[in-house]
Amino acid sequence: MHDYLIVGSGLYGAVCARLLTDAGHLVRVVERRSHIGGNVYTEEQEGIVVHSYGAHIFHCSNQEIWDFVNRFASFRPFVNRPVSISGGKLYSLPFNMFTFNQLWGVTSPDEARAIIEKERLVLDREPGNLEEQALSMVGKTIYDLLIRGYTKKQWQKDPKELPPWIIRRLPLRFTYDNNYFNDTYQGIPDGGYTKLIRGLLDGIQVETSVDFLTNRSELQAKARRVIYTGALDEFFGYDLGVLEYRGLRFEHDWFQSENVLGNAVINYGDEEVPYTRRIEHRHFSPTQSPVSIVSREYPANWRPGDIPFYPVNSPENEGLHRKYCERIAEYENYYIGGRLADYRYYDMHQVVGAAMKFVRSLAVR
Repeated sequence: MHDYLIVGSGLYGAVCARLLTDAGHLVRVVERRSHIGGNVYTEEQEGIVVHSYGAHIFHCSNQEIWDFVNRFASFRPFVNRPVSISGGKLYSLPFNMFTFNQLWGVTSPDEARAIIEKERLVLDREPGNLEEQALSMVGKTIYDLLIRGYTKKQWQKDPKELPPWIIRRLPLRFTYDNNYFNDTYQGIPDGGYTKLIRGLLDGIQVETSVDFLTNRSELQAKARRVIYTGALDEFFGYDLGVLEYRGLRFEHDWFQSENVLGNAVINYGDEEVPYTRRIEHRHFSPTQSPVSIVSREYPANWRPGDIPFYPVNSPENEGLHRKYCERIAEYENYYIGGRLADYRYYDMHQVVGAAMKFVRSLAVR
């Protein structure tokens, strides 16, 4: 009999498992996939650490969280400086003075502000969709060239159909600073995220290729409490409806070259280019490999059974998720957490922080 059964070995489940084990609890982790780590899983190929489900860069300004993850892996400094190709030209991201110079030839913040202010959409109300939000932030030129096509590809919807919050966190800087994140600490685990997850789960009973939902009665009977990190609609057999996600698929190319793209991440803003970005994995971690692996990331329609990536947090989906939360709350000794159970897009440091907060809350229950 275990004190806790944790369903899912992604970052949230792994952090909970580590903290509960350190507190003296007996923990068992079951994972549906054949590997640990969920979507942060990495694997080494040709001496290169490959981010199997898309690029992940750990960034935060919280000393406690940073110190915690560094207990289990050594992080190499990495600053994300993506670029975007649109209309055959390359532009710096996030939008900064390099971008404004590439667009308009301006060299001062005042010149850039003046152009953007002239182009901005002025509303007497809050923006009602992503297009209005973007136009009110950056104006027509940047929206048409660098946002509209990319967003339409990624979400497979017209930006007018998407909620405004999706674009609100996009940085806009009037400095020559192309560091995508403002956080104090930024890096990638030396050896990849799988090494971090292995460190978190060290000494804990972990079983992969185990589907909790098809073995629920047997598994939960052997644990006093269950922490479920999967999708709630799937837990209940989708009987109230299916929560919507955006999917992704990846195609990987091998090159007999030590440098193909010249950058870790390149976005593609043109609608006619079917993928949203290319990732050259060797730029994330130093390697002596004579080859390079480049992944193309394609948006995909998601269906139950596929790997979910981005929740579509429409009012309808939010309402449906609340109903599922109300139902799971009636289950005795069941807890939920993580990006799937919470139906939220989380950065990795937010996942770690949420797991820490949850485990601390157990001590006062």
